[in-house]
Amino acid sequence: MTFSTQDLTYRVTLDTENNLFIVYIPNSDHRASGVTIEEAISKLKKTA
Repeated sequence: MTFSTQDLTYRVTLDTENNLFIVYIPNSDHRASGVTIEEAISKLKKTA
């Protein structure tokens, strides 16, 4: 799924093997993961 905020546009996927949400910016190398979507987004904002 693709989401947009004022800061960025990102996609969310779920790694079912490791039970982690992966959030990434399309067409970019920026990505982060976390146990919750909120945690992954927070980490992504710090790296973007």
